[in-house]
Amino acid sequence: MKGPGWGKYYIGPIQFLVCFGAVIACILLAGQSMKVPYLRCYRQHAARFFAGMLDVNGPCVVFLNRLQAIYLLSNPSGTIKLYVFVAVFGVFMMILAQLPSFHSLRHVNLISLVLCLAYSLCAVAGSIYLGNSDKAPPKDYSITGDDTDRVFGVFNAIAIIATTYGNGIIPEIQATVAAPVTGKMFKGLCLCYTVVVTTFFSVAISGYWAVGNQAEGTLLSNFMVDGAAVIPKWLLLITQLFTLLQLSAVGVVYLQPTNEVLESFFSDATRGQYAPRNVAPRLLSRSLAVALATTVAAMVPFFGDMNSLIGAFGFLPLDFAVPAIFYNVTFKPSKRGAVFWINTTIAVVFSALAVIASVAAVRQIALDAKTYKLFANV
Repeated sequence: MKGPGWGKYYIGPIQFLVCFGAVIACILLAGQSMKVPYLRCYRQHAARFFAGMLDVNGPCVVFLNRLQAIYLLSNPSGTIKLYVFVAVFGVFMMILAQLPSFHSLRHVNLISLVLCLAYSLCAVAGSIYLGNSDKAPPKDYSITGDDTDRVFGVFNAIAIIATTYGNGIIPEIQATVAAPVTGKMFKGLCLCYTVVVTTFFSVAISGYWAVGNQAEGTLLSNFMVDGAAVIPKWLLLITQLFTLLQLSAVGVVYLQPTNEVLESFFSDATRGQYAPRNVAPRLLSRSLAVALATTVAAMVPFFGDMNSLIGAFGFLPLDFAVPAIFYNVTFKPSKRGAVFWINTTIAVVFSALAVIASVAAVRQIALDAKTYKLFANV
C-alpha cells in the first residue's frame, strides 16, 4: 500500500469527496445568504447602491430590477423558498465552472483572497457594532443541552474546526500540478494559513463575544432578527455581496479537482483544451457536476452538519493521520526512536477521532432530519 496505491484507492477518493462536499456547502451557504429576508429588505438599497456607482441603466441595476420584478410576480407574499435561491446560485456556478483549468483560476484565487479579507473585516465590524448595541441578544456563554448532546457536540465542533482550518488541501493539490512542488506548496500553505488564522480567529472571537451561545450556523444570520437588520443596512448589504462573490470563487476552485477527474475519462489529451472534441464533454460533465451539487444542497440544507461530516470524514484523516503514516512509511524512522512512536500515536488518535466525529456528524444529521424534510426552507 505505497505510492500510487495510496493515491488511487484512498487519498484521491477522499480528496475528491472533500472538494465536492465543499462545493455543495458553498452553494448551500450562498443560497442561504440570498434568502428572502435579505433580498426583500435590500432590493431597493441594492439598486440605489449600484445606481450610485454605475450608470442607472447599467447591467447591474437592470439585473436587480429584473430580479425584483420576477420576485414580485412569482410570489407577491414574499416567501421564496430556500431551494429557489440555491438553484439560482447553482446556475451562476454552472457558468463559472466552465473556466478550463487551475491555471485559468489564478486571477480568481487573487480575487478570492481580497474578498476573504474584505468580508471578514465587515463581519468583525458588524459583530462589534452588534455587541455594543441594545439590539444584541443577552450574552450567555454557557453550554446548552444534556450531557449526551454536549459530548457529541464537542466532536461535531472538532470536525467543523478541521474543515475550517483544512483549507490547505487546495494549495497542496494545486502545487502538484507543476514543478517544483515543495517550494510552491510551502509558500502556498504559508499564505493560506496566515489568511485563515487572521480572518477566522477574528470573526470567531468577535462573533461569539457579540451573541454568545445564540450564534446561528452562519454569523450573518445573527445580523437579522425577525426580518429586520440589527446592524447598519449598508454594512449588511456589502457583507452579503462580498460573501456571495467569495463563495463563487471558492466553489469554482474546489470544483476543479472534480473537473480534472471527469475530464481524464472524457477528454482527448492529444487535442487542445478548446478543441470541439474536448469542449463538448467538458461543458456536459461540469454542468452535470454542478447540477448534482446544487440538487444535494437544496435537498439537505444543513450547512453546519455538512461541514461537520466533511471535516470528520475528510479533513481529520487527510490533515493529521495520513501525513504521520506517510512519514513512517517513506522515511522509515527507527521503531526504537521517539519520531516513529509520536507519528504512530498521532495517526491512531486522529483516526479514532475521525471515526467518533463521523458518528457524531451522522447522528446530528439524523436528528435534524426529524425536524426538517427534504428541500426544507430553513
